[in-house]
Amino acid sequence: MKSILKKIGTAALGLSLVAGATWSAYAADFTIRATANSNENDEDYDGLVVFKNYVESASNGKIAVELFIGTQLCSKGAECLQGVADGSIDVYISTSGGAAGAFPYVQVLDLPYLMRDDRVAEKVLQSDFVRTLRDMALADSGDKIRLMTIGNTGGWRNFANTKRVVKTPKDMEGLKIRTVVADLPQELVKALGASPTPIPWPELFTSFQTGVVEGSKNGITDIMGMKFPDAGLKYVTLDGHAYMGALWWMNNDKFKSLPEDLRQVVVDGFYGLQQATFASPKRKSIQAYADFVRGGGNLYVPSPSEKGAFQQAAAPVYDWFKTNVKNGATIFDSLKSAAEAAQKEIDEASARDLN
Repeated sequence: MKSILKKIGTAALGLSLVAGATWSAYAADFTIRATANSNENDEDYDGLVVFKNYVESASNGKIAVELFIGTQLCSKGAECLQGVADGSIDVYISTSGGAAGAFPYVQVLDLPYLMRDDRVAEKVLQSDFVRTLRDMALADSGDKIRLMTIGNTGGWRNFANTKRVVKTPKDMEGLKIRTVVADLPQELVKALGASPTPIPWPELFTSFQTGVVEGSKNGITDIMGMKFPDAGLKYVTLDGHAYMGALWWMNNDKFKSLPEDLRQVVVDGFYGLQQATFASPKRKSIQAYADFVRGGGNLYVPSPSEKGAFQQAAAPVYDWFKTNVKNGATIFDSLKSAAEAAQKEIDEASARDLN
């Protein structure tokens, strides 16, 4: 009897997983084409699977979601965002660096040490801060590109290098740190006394091997996924200077073309996607950190005073951002206020929980 029930349960699970595909094939009134320039081991893919399953199920098959993982539809941020604007792509996920060319103010997510931890970051990314960013992007794209939500793609950025343990900004002096082409991460690296070196992501492994760069600012899942320790990356300082936000964009005309009840389904689908990407890096980082240490890697956790020294050294980047980036002051104030409010709410709740 137990084996029969098990088979029935397995069959039911299989039916639930393929139901969306059945609806997609026979009954869809609308199709959403979603792309992520990653792979099926990535948090972005986890989020899209949750989104697809929810939207197809909750719409009773009226919406089909097609997933294009990798570079099938586009390969670079500017190209992909243009596809969203044109309507050839309905949904696309970018990092802040990938969208900075079109929307420079999204680099606010790369400003260091503004959000204390996961709980603060997750509250901030469900606040009016995101709606402020959405309004800015809609205005600058002629109402074509809509920010749906911000999730996570890889945990927190930490400083990693091939040369030495980094405990304070003084230890950063002289290190050649890989950055993206965007201005803000380069300004941060300079503020900490190191030398920013823009290198394309696919070239980073070889650049570590040859000494073109000696460090980077990445999450541990990216470090291990790209096998950077094999190229000499041995030291990681867990300063957690920036939450690795993932911006999920949608063609606004497609979104507005949906009836209101189906727009609600899509919005709820993005909420599920966001929650999946919040959770996925937490789980994946456990094994990634263990593998890093097992392979001879060194993890260093700065003391509160050492982290304070990093925060103090990085402070001029805030003024640079507010002065040099369009709408920089507005979006900086929005993020800072949201982070302070989230931290206060969490601390007050924790105090009640402890008594």
